[in-house]
Amino acid sequence: MLVKSAEFVCSNTEVSKLPESNLPEYAFIGRSNVGKSSLINAMTNKKGLAKTSQKPGKTQLINHFIINDNWYLVDLPGYGFAQTSKKNRAEWSKFIRHYLTRRENLQCVFVLIDSRLEPQKIDLDFCCWLGEKGLPFMLAFTKADKQSGVKSDQNVSKFKKALLNWFEEVPPHFVTSAEKKMGTEEILHTIDDINQNFILPTHIPE
Repeated sequence: MLVKSAEFVCSNTEVSKLPESNLPEYAFIGRSNVGKSSLINAMTNKKGLAKTSQKPGKTQLINHFIINDNWYLVDLPGYGFAQTSKKNRAEWSKFIRHYLTRRENLQCVFVLIDSRLEPQKIDLDFCCWLGEKGLPFMLAFTKADKQSGVKSDQNVSKFKKALLNWFEEVPPHFVTSAEKKMGTEEILHTIDDINQNFILPTHIPE
């Protein structure tokens, strides 16, 4: 897929105020400081589309971007170590989960995992929650340029093995680097394939 246009649409915390659910939608989420904004910018070839920051927890809203005028990319707040109050973290968790379970045109959640790390409980827990809710997801291992390919492969294998404690099979995965644009074409190709089979939702959950 060639990204010809990528435009910001809106930021929100309320599902009822999100754009009309008439296009396929893909959410990107991960632990704070996983490199989510950088990967989104690399995928869309638009350096300042998603705001990057050295301070974890920069994204605090549900951010919608429309790609090629025919699908939505959604930048969700990171989970984990955002420097904010416990109350705010609880509120973020609540509206993120509300969005993920109620957004009827959501086709897939891309869970971003830092490829440099051993499996982290917070990431495994989130994947298990998605599984419990029956939400389709794929894994995108980030920052692969920061270490050897062998090390990345080792950590990917360890994460997949950990997931097999809860899942019969692990979801598809991508090894990515925002700096080198590694894996971005593969993710876009996957999204393009899913888009071909998109069916307009006819029922909005109560």
